[in-house]
Amino acid sequence: MEAFVSQCRDNKCVSANIPARSLRTLAVVALLLLASLTTASAALTASAAEAATSLPCDIYGAANTPCVAAHSTTRALYAAYNGPLYQVQRASDGARSNIGVLAAGGYANAAAQDSFCGATTCVITEIYDQSPRHNDLTIEGPGGAGGQDTGVPADALPVTAGGHQVYGASFSGRMGYRDNTTSGVARNGQPEGMYMITSGTHVNGACCFDYGNAETNNQDTGNGHMDALNFGTECWFQPCHGAGPWVQADLENGLFQSDSGGSKNTANTGITSPFVTALLKNNGQNFFALKDGNARSGGLRTTYSGPEPTLGGYAPMHQEGAIVLGTGGDNSNGSIGSFFEGVMTAGLPTDAADNAVQANVVSVGYGGPTGSTGTLSPASEISVRATTACCTGDYLRHQADKALISPVASGSSALDKSDATWIVRRGLADASCVSFESRNYPGDFLRHFDFQVLRQPMDGSAAFRSDATFCPVAGKNGQGTSFRSANYPAKYLRHYDNSVYIADSSGANAWDSATSWADDVSWAVAQPWAP
Repeated sequence: MEAFVSQCRDNKCVSANIPARSLRTLAVVALLLLASLTTASAALTASAAEAATSLPCDIYGAANTPCVAAHSTTRALYAAYNGPLYQVQRASDGARSNIGVLAAGGYANAAAQDSFCGATTCVITEIYDQSPRHNDLTIEGPGGAGGQDTGVPADALPVTAGGHQVYGASFSGRMGYRDNTTSGVARNGQPEGMYMITSGTHVNGACCFDYGNAETNNQDTGNGHMDALNFGTECWFQPCHGAGPWVQADLENGLFQSDSGGSKNTANTGITSPFVTALLKNNGQNFFALKDGNARSGGLRTTYSGPEPTLGGYAPMHQEGAIVLGTGGDNSNGSIGSFFEGVMTAGLPTDAADNAVQANVVSVGYGGPTGSTGTLSPASEISVRATTACCTGDYLRHQADKALISPVASGSSALDKSDATWIVRRGLADASCVSFESRNYPGDFLRHFDFQVLRQPMDGSAAFRSDATFCPVAGKNGQGTSFRSANYPAKYLRHYDNSVYIADSSGANAWDSATSWADDVSWAVAQPWAP
């Protein structure tokens, strides 16, 4: 049995696991101290303890599989945790700041990040381990298959969690984090479990968007030397059913959906939810299991549970105990992905503990309503309606990665309504302007490219930031609002032949036609179609 006490290191306070025999010694001291407390104080302490909510690492700890790693940019993963979640570095002067939680066991203080980063940009330089093991993740160095990585842009993935505005970590390739000198992580066939919250809308088929156990030298050292979650559309072993993305086990030299490598589960065609729970557990000897689930609702689905891979080197496993996030074990770093939280355990978690953790994750409400609607204030959810006489029932939406206008009404499908709903964010290149994040593709923004407007994931580049920033002005036709491009100030968001461009009224392109230009660049900011 274990319990938690607070300990601090470098101004970072965490909850530490204390063995039962140590607790008995502490209990004697505690009884002496309690004798001096008033009845009112003792009652208040008991009430506070009863009110504490069990978070993922509390749940796993109570099931005798304590967390040996707990990483998140969005929230605490222990009810008692009150330290920093991650560190950001400012581009303007290189200064660094830790971003903590609003309260013990609570959500990230994103306002502190916004204040610190101000008119410049920041990258995440470190993701702290909330467990007493201090397995903190720093930016990954070069490896056998990839060069030096960079940190993720700190503001690329704004999201609602627990009703708070926070930031996830958006990986755009050649980005990764690692700790090669860990404590307590499984080695040489020891059992372990892990989960991460990721996104089914931000994936690719490149290697390897991983979180978990990896080599300690950034090299491929052979079969079974990794035990990490992988999420993406890369099919290493046939068959793979559907188009993915799939939760797979990166056990080195293969992404496994079963003991034979390929999928034995025809129902596992992947999971495309905006927020996904991905889970792997492995006893290190003769068994591993994969699970997935919608991180916003419902339970977990077991996609595989059975023997270790039949290829040589996997039974038993040969884990080395490093922790990797965003790349493969040899720093294969071509993948994209999203990360909100994840933990690793000592020992094989029970299904009951996994289910309880999933229930807690669902309670967070990732991607829930922002609490503000219908205005151009940051974090407000809106829909944007055309004002041209032909098209007053048409709304700005995305489809197949492109922006267009189409009719949306109360009887429209949920997908159409979601595609036509946007979250207003501070302008990525100019805080006095705005950027538009997709409601159902977290971290994707409207941006122009070759003058056409697209929906794409924010990669942190200066070009993307400028292309995705629009400055509101009074509607050019006297109605609503027009949105001026931040980096092409003569051009405005315009619908033309149902597609959307940035356009002026005298350019060489067809969409620069002066005909109905003032109407086409004027938009009505309305209440959001999606909740």
